[in-house]
Amino acid sequence: MEKRDYYEVLGVSKNAGDEEIKKAYRKLALKFHPDRNPGDARAEEHFKEAAEAYEVLRDHEKRQIYERFGHAGLEGRGFTGFSGFEDIFSNFGDIFEDFFGFGSRRGGRPRPRQGNSLRYDLELTLEEAFTGKEADIAFPRLETCSDCNGTGSSEGSQPQVCPTCQGRGQIIRSQGFFQVSSTCPNCRGQGRVITDPCSKCAGAGRLQIKKELSVRIPAGVDNGSQLRLRGEGEPGEYGGPPGDLFVVVHLKPHPLFSRDGNNLVAEIPISFVQAALGDEISTPVLGEEEEIDVAIPSGTQSGDVIRVPGQGMPSLRTQRRGDLYIKVRVQIPKKLNARQRELLEAFAETENRPLQARKKKGKAFWQKMMS
Repeated sequence: MEKRDYYEVLGVSKNAGDEEIKKAYRKLALKFHPDRNPGDARAEEHFKEAAEAYEVLRDHEKRQIYERFGHAGLEGRGFTGFSGFEDIFSNFGDIFEDFFGFGSRRGGRPRPRQGNSLRYDLELTLEEAFTGKEADIAFPRLETCSDCNGTGSSEGSQPQVCPTCQGRGQIIRSQGFFQVSSTCPNCRGQGRVITDPCSKCAGAGRLQIKKELSVRIPAGVDNGSQLRLRGEGEPGEYGGPPGDLFVVVHLKPHPLFSRDGNNLVAEIPISFVQAALGDEISTPVLGEEEEIDVAIPSGTQSGDVIRVPGQGMPSLRTQRRGDLYIKVRVQIPKKLNARQRELLEAFAETENRPLQARKKKGKAFWQKMMS
């Protein structure tokens, strides 16, 4: 059967959130469950199709790959769907219990599960984002208990076969016209129970510790940049791999520069004389100990922007620097001494519009407008 669009399969829009996607899958899984449709090949295909769509759209990384490259993009990264019902039930066994209060009659001992991924928020200055840095971080995470190696049992003892499910991890019962199985409430699906718990972890098999790491922050990171440290999350369950740690970057506000992608923007005040006559001003730049000179053209207006190439932030991928944009703000003096006023009045005379004459003209103009 030709693969359909996953959003179409679940009947949701492309902006659907996690809960909407989960709800849509629940409805289809219940409708096409093989135990409700014995011998119906079409229902089985729909059941597999819905499971595949849900597996992709519930996983943010797979979802992004699918939205950019389609089915071919997922296949290129090794995802080809599910081989059969056993594969689906082993992946979604806990989900079926959440949905329906039961699992699958095909269930058994839990399979390995990857550990939870963790997030760490790291605050940087703009200068640190410019140069990059080695950051020492500390965060809480679960680790396998060293005393019992994750078994939860004290030294010299072993978990015992669960008497309720006889080690299967699930109990089978009849519901209406078909048999279903659910996770054993006594052993919680592990098939074993701990009779002599480890004193260090109290039978949990894991302990929360304070983990310290040194993280290399590359030059050019921006607000919201994420660094993925594989395997630094929490340990997996039942022998599964550990999760990952995501370090999320937050930049502190800078007193002079604001960031626009790889470009920097600075607002620089100049006098109205500098704006009229032109001048050369000095301005600091990131990554340089000394200031650089920037030419102010004569006739510059307040709000004009001057571009200084190659003085912005480095690109995270290529390290090529963006540009610096200087936004000019012309300052008008609030007070003038006698000499300054004399010079400005003389300047006004050169415009063939003495100040007093302009004042009268302006008054007549407004009187005319109001009449």
